[in-house]
Amino acid sequence: MQLKIMPKKKRLSAGRAPLMLFLCQMISALEVPLDLVQPPTITQQSPKDYIIDPRENIVIQCEAKGKPSPSFSWTRNGTHFDIDKDPLVTMKPGSGTLTINIMSEGKAETYEGVYQCTARNERGAAISNNIVIRPSRSPLWTKEKLEPIILRNGQSLVLPCRPPIGLPPPIIFWMDNSFQRLPQSERVSQGLNGDLYFSNVLPEDTREDYICYARFNHTQTIQQKQPISVKVISAKSHRPRPPTFLTPDGNTSRKEELRGNVLSLECIAEGLPTPIIYWIKEDGTLPINRTFYRNFKKTLQIVQVTEADSGNYQCIAKNALGAIHHTISVTVKAAPYWIIAPQNLVLSPEEDGTLICRANGNPKPRISWLSNGVPIEIAPDDPSRKIDGDTIIFSKVQERSSAVYQCNASNEYGYLLANAFVNVLAEPPRILTSANTLYQVIANRPALLDCAFFGSPLPTIEWFKGAKGSALREDIYVLHENGTLEIPVAQKDSTGTYTCVARNKLGMAKNDVHLEIKDPTRIIKQPEYAVVQRGSTVSFECKVKHDHTLIPTVMWLKDHGELPNDGRFTVDKDRLVVADVNDDDGGTYTCVANTTLDNVSASAVLSVVDVPNPPFDLELTDQLDRSVQLSWTPGDDNNSPITKFIIEYEDAMHEPGLWHHQTEVPGTQTTAQLKLSPYVNYSFRVMAENNLGRSLPSEASEQYLTKAAEPDKNPTAVEGLGSEPDNLVITWKPLNGFESNGPGLQYKVSWRQKDGDDEWTSVVVANVSKYIVSGTPTFVPYLIKVQALNDAGFAPEPAAVMGHSGEDLPMVAPGNVRVNVVNSTLAEVHWDPVPLKSIRGHLQGYRIYYWKAQSSLTRNRRHIEKKILTFQGSKTHGMLPGLEPFSHYTLNVRVVNGKGEGPASPDKVFNTPEGVPSAPSSLKIVNPTLDSLTLEWEPPSHPNGILTEYTLKYQPINSTHELGPLVDLKIPANKTRWILKNLNFSTRYKFYFYAQTAAGSGIQITEEAITTVDEGKLAMASRQVDIATQGWFIGLMCAVALLILILLIVCFIRRNKGGKYPVKEKEDAHADPEIQPMKEDDGTFGEYSDAEDHKPLKKGSRTPSDRTVKKEDSDDSLVDYGEGVNGQFNEDGSFIGQYSGKKEKEPAEGNESSEAPSPVNAMNSFV
Repeated sequence: MQLKIMPKKKRLSAGRAPLMLFLCQMISALEVPLDLVQPPTITQQSPKDYIIDPRENIVIQCEAKGKPSPSFSWTRNGTHFDIDKDPLVTMKPGSGTLTINIMSEGKAETYEGVYQCTARNERGAAISNNIVIRPSRSPLWTKEKLEPIILRNGQSLVLPCRPPIGLPPPIIFWMDNSFQRLPQSERVSQGLNGDLYFSNVLPEDTREDYICYARFNHTQTIQQKQPISVKVISAKSHRPRPPTFLTPDGNTSRKEELRGNVLSLECIAEGLPTPIIYWIKEDGTLPINRTFYRNFKKTLQIVQVTEADSGNYQCIAKNALGAIHHTISVTVKAAPYWIIAPQNLVLSPEEDGTLICRANGNPKPRISWLSNGVPIEIAPDDPSRKIDGDTIIFSKVQERSSAVYQCNASNEYGYLLANAFVNVLAEPPRILTSANTLYQVIANRPALLDCAFFGSPLPTIEWFKGAKGSALREDIYVLHENGTLEIPVAQKDSTGTYTCVARNKLGMAKNDVHLEIKDPTRIIKQPEYAVVQRGSTVSFECKVKHDHTLIPTVMWLKDHGELPNDGRFTVDKDRLVVADVNDDDGGTYTCVANTTLDNVSASAVLSVVDVPNPPFDLELTDQLDRSVQLSWTPGDDNNSPITKFIIEYEDAMHEPGLWHHQTEVPGTQTTAQLKLSPYVNYSFRVMAENNLGRSLPSEASEQYLTKAAEPDKNPTAVEGLGSEPDNLVITWKPLNGFESNGPGLQYKVSWRQKDGDDEWTSVVVANVSKYIVSGTPTFVPYLIKVQALNDAGFAPEPAAVMGHSGEDLPMVAPGNVRVNVVNSTLAEVHWDPVPLKSIRGHLQGYRIYYWKAQSSLTRNRRHIEKKILTFQGSKTHGMLPGLEPFSHYTLNVRVVNGKGEGPASPDKVFNTPEGVPSAPSSLKIVNPTLDSLTLEWEPPSHPNGILTEYTLKYQPINSTHELGPLVDLKIPANKTRWILKNLNFSTRYKFYFYAQTAAGSGIQITEEAITTVDEGKLAMASRQVDIATQGWFIGLMCAVALLILILLIVCFIRRNKGGKYPVKEKEDAHADPEIQPMKEDDGTFGEYSDAEDHKPLKKGSRTPSDRTVKKEDSDDSLVDYGEGVNGQFNEDGSFIGQYSGKKEKEPAEGNESSEAPSPVNAMNSFV
């Protein structure tokens, strides 16, 4: 399919019939090739108003193109300027640009004037604008004597500047002798005319160096006015006054501005207090996006002003005493501006065309035409043209119709001049775009294929795709007036060769271009928003995916500029790392991936946070006796909002250098009303806190000393306790210096007996914390008061507290002591309380001393060890735990007060009954034979009674660790050795052994042993066939050995993971079913046992090398039941806790396989 060019941007869909569409004869978008004949065109010229630097050569530009090359001439002030007659003036070869050499000789003022350049060839003449040449000027201030200005505080003042008239006008500013700009504010500001206005003066305005400076930018010079001296006299009183305007004068004024300029309106008022300025537009609203306020709202600016901005503007000055207003009537005029500027015309012979020159302005501009620089009214006549106001109409032009036409639109505010040529040519089509141009475009973006062309008459443009002119289907194409083919959304299948064909009646031209579609560059991993604390490290990641034929470059930007030249910033393949982050590093970081065809970017914001900076500018106001207002200025929050302020105070009088917490306020508050105490020399400091922590403290505020007053409070922790039986020691926590409220802090101490009618006895003591009253009765209740006072008076009346005079030792022992033996280890003691008066102090409780009677041998070796139990409060009974069975005990009871113990009650004797014995101290198995084993043992270390007999139980264990029948044997109590006969040879046995008293069976002890091997049977076995040499047997043994190794590894793993230890499992398997755990129910302690029960194991176990097992003694300690030596009990005196021990399972009857056999036993099975 073929596509043809259209006059306007239109769309063609594939599948429509071919359509020939022609441009109109306006070909402003087409350039005439320079090898073709054409009239001159001005390409460069100096500005209309050309201010030159008089210290440099004058260069007036005028460049033009045309075929043949144009010649140049100049006029000055409307007459021909003969450059050949002036040796200082030269023209650049091939150009119309003039250079006037005034640096060697001559003056710039000599060459002031209006210059115009003409470029001419055989086809016409083009002219430049009128270029007005003026040298810049920076004149000095005229000498003047300035008298010092003296005025009173509060008066208004205007310091005149009146700079010299320069070209261009200078920039005005006020500075002092040190070249420091003078501060300006709503009260003091500079006007548009350069004067310095004071709405009212203050004493600090006094100075001798108010200097107005004028900066002339063109010559880069600064001129200064003589310094002005101002002295402000402080007046005792200055009356407030309503506003009046310093500028402008009167109630109304007028302002005229040109369209497109900046409209500046100014109102400056004086008054006391300083007035505030407001602006309104009376007949409309101020344009939002073009309105700006300058100079503390004293200047209103509207940029790009239009005729619609004309109207009345009102400024209002207001203070507390009144308001005034001034109305400024604004008129916006307009120099000429283009509506339609004339464009070059290229016509073929006998064609028609038009030149249009349409402009607007206020007032309406006048349109005039020139032909080749000559007013068209006196220019040579051309029958093909007709003038109709702002339009020239051409009909059936001929080659002689070629010319350059000038349109001039002017009014009183300026002019516009435009050159447009008419070039009559007959040229066949030519395509100006290079042949076989390769276009590379990113997929899904527009593709623009150029076909720049020229021809006269204007050619038609057709596009084809593919070498054979294949049709373009299913896509939408756009053809532009300049011949460009646009593919709005290029796809991969858009790749290929495209042919552009240009035709007119004089011929045809064509050109091929090629299109390649590339994959877009994408950022698949974008940098992410980061919040980091100052001093830390942050990284941003940027991973890029791109077309494999394109080479991307990745660069990082900070705030749209280059990264800082700092070694803390490192960039690798796809990552930016910033180390030791500081405040300046915060901002937007952008990753930009560029290829030759596209670029993509992704940004992330880095917020650098930290604890706040300290507050500053602390100020104390509203200073009262008991309060003050503190205000401050917050420091930088370092990008983390301040949540609260912490206020601390220092008491420089009583605790210098020590800061105390005063109060906290929310982070939005910058003032705090602080409550104060009398007679404190306060200083305050403030800290800010955010989510990251607390700032450093601010500088301390000024000090503030509050007046003295009587104390607000009395001492605390008042107590009365006697240290001796005849005194009363009164103590209290004294007030600190901060609480004293004044000098001369003392205490009034008062006391009297609680139960008597005595008057209060009082004494005033110095600033101490104790007073001792002597000669008091023993342990009598007293009422006590301690009141603070200072030089300003007494604190409020204190409340009385109760105390007691000194204690003495109790006089009476508890009576009727009774003992009830609960079981072999526990006894209950009862006693009658002593009379309260005999205690002579605070009852602490009762204390029981008890001890075990010693034998004559033991008594000679050591002293009797007495044990003590204390029962708090008024208890009259208690429990004695941990007694030894079958023992003789003695006890007594004493009452205890704060002074000590009273006399002991008469000793009470009691005996504990028999208990079960402990395990035998040892068990050895010696002299093994084929059918016998000898057992030797030592009696229990704690028989806990009279031993009646021993019980021995044993059972065989076969090679697979299965248990045989259990044999039970009773042995007399006086035996320590026993021989077991009729046992099986080479057999392992397990033994369970324990002692018994009348109270029951004791704790058992276990052991294992093996009888010896029958050598005769071994010899007979050796005469049999040696099965170990058989191959099948060797293979079987290897397989079993491997299985055993695997089992060993599994056992080892289970053991390390907290599973049962194999020996323990064996012991559990070989339990004695006949031995049950014993429980002694005493009704108080529940399950109670002071020894560990030993029971048969489930599996075989290894014994110590000496084949003995020792039972470790376990002594109960009363420390477990009381406070140190004195054990503690429940209110009923019962002992807290219980004895408990591990209990073995009973031996199992019958056959039971082992879960994890011992490696040694496993090997024994093969013997």
